[in-house]
Amino acid sequence: MRLHFTLHKAWRPYLPANASLRFPPLELRATAHSSSNSRMRPSSSALLAAAAALAMLPSVLHAQQHVHPTRPDSSAGSDTSQTKPRMSGDTTRMHDMAGMMGAPLGISMTRTGSGTAWLPDSALMYARMTDIGRGWELMLHGVAFVQYDDQGSRRGDSQFGSVNWGMAMASHALGAGRLDLRTMVSLEPWTVTDRGYPLLLQSGESYGGSPLHDRQHPHDLFMEIAAVYERPLASNLGLQLYVAPVGEPAIGPVAFPHRPSASSDPFAPLGHHWQDATHISFGVLTGGLYTRNVKVEGSVFNGREPDENRTNFDYRGRSLDSYAGRVTVNPSPNWSLSGSYAYLKSPEQLHPEESVHRVVGAALYEGRLGTHGHWSSALVYGGNRHAGEDLSNSLLAEANVDLDARNTIYGRIEYVEKSAEDLSVGDAATSAVSPDALVVGDQFRIGALAVGYVRQIGTFSGGQIGLGVRGSVNVIPSSLEPAYGTRAPKGFAVYLRFRPNRMEMDGHEGMHAGMNRKVPPRSTPIVSRVAATGVVMPAVSADVTTAIREQR
Repeated sequence: MRLHFTLHKAWRPYLPANASLRFPPLELRATAHSSSNSRMRPSSSALLAAAAALAMLPSVLHAQQHVHPTRPDSSAGSDTSQTKPRMSGDTTRMHDMAGMMGAPLGISMTRTGSGTAWLPDSALMYARMTDIGRGWELMLHGVAFVQYDDQGSRRGDSQFGSVNWGMAMASHALGAGRLDLRTMVSLEPWTVTDRGYPLLLQSGESYGGSPLHDRQHPHDLFMEIAAVYERPLASNLGLQLYVAPVGEPAIGPVAFPHRPSASSDPFAPLGHHWQDATHISFGVLTGGLYTRNVKVEGSVFNGREPDENRTNFDYRGRSLDSYAGRVTVNPSPNWSLSGSYAYLKSPEQLHPEESVHRVVGAALYEGRLGTHGHWSSALVYGGNRHAGEDLSNSLLAEANVDLDARNTIYGRIEYVEKSAEDLSVGDAATSAVSPDALVVGDQFRIGALAVGYVRQIGTFSGGQIGLGVRGSVNVIPSSLEPAYGTRAPKGFAVYLRFRPNRMEMDGHEGMHAGMNRKVPPRSTPIVSRVAATGVVMPAVSADVTTAIREQR
């Protein structure tokens, strides 16, 4: 019996023209519909102060796409005969991500957030993957915003700069599990300066021996240096160990720079130091047990926030003196729910005598929107209680709505309780207008709304460029009006965003099925048509478009 099939043009890069594959006594002939795809050539950009920020992106965005042999899931015995990845337009398709860099229980790698935090499986990824040989697989991702930031009011400021980070993760099988080696860096100490960037009503950390206020501090040069080992203990039980000279303990949700719902917003939430400020800690050990839907983990870590020197390692005089615990539940591919508690010993350099108890709860959602759109949203509560003080609260709701893979709208609304010390306004402000409903004890109740829009305006080798605009308005107590000159201080920003193309997955268990774009049309798999012959067909035969004619 002779079988003939025609290969759809989308799969052309994986077979030479007029290739003939022989499986006695069968013969298969493949003829591509189109000539080989031309390769994109790297492009360059020169944008004033953005040059330094973009210097780290070529390694993230210019990695060449390779065909990856899939690695079987040691715990689940997954089939390695999966279709190989390819590039398609402005996306990079990975057919079996779980088999390549996913967790040992067959958990999708799209669930991997910052540190050891989980995202919903339906989350999109913007990254590059490559096989670097000797069993190692490398993932590169990151983002660079090049922004003009103008924050109004008496305490506002303007700045042209860049918010950015880049990460590399190398993965390799180790025993019955998998080892991940991670490193993440940021050039913000130079691209937004040691003072950070203007952001009205922001607080946290210090500059020049004084608390930073109305500015967001820069991230350290080294944001993460970590090793993660995962292995199955049973068919539905896995172990995870996280060792990080610089890393993120098990507290809070996925940190805002890596949260899909915040991916279009270049600026940090005002409740950052109530919710996820520990995402850069100099010394972290985390251990966790997880099933396919639940993870329980605990950390010991250095609770001190990074100091004003953003390029060193802050170990002097410190130890693993703080601890945290987190429970995460992913009830479906669209949801991730978490609750966590942490004790931070002496986190602030300016007040080493004070320690903090922090509690955080979060709900993250990822889902399809229409034919080509995607919705990401987050609801996060964070509370801090300093020794001898009442609990101060924060609440955040944010969403990122990708309408059609080209146009994105986003928004964030926040409520935060901050002290006079946080905002460096002096104790007199809290008692200036005692009947003010926005002042409770020594805490100011602050509201903030930010909305924005991003339009993809271009692509380059391995990446995409978006043009965005962001506007914000804040609501503050009347007792703060003398400091800001208004009860509704506003901010504005316009920016370019550079990031890798989107990685997409064909649907299978553990992945975000239904999120495919431009999937080659399918017909009955060849394997099912020839099963009776006893001939084992190659992996590519499972998904190529076929027109089968049997000749007897």
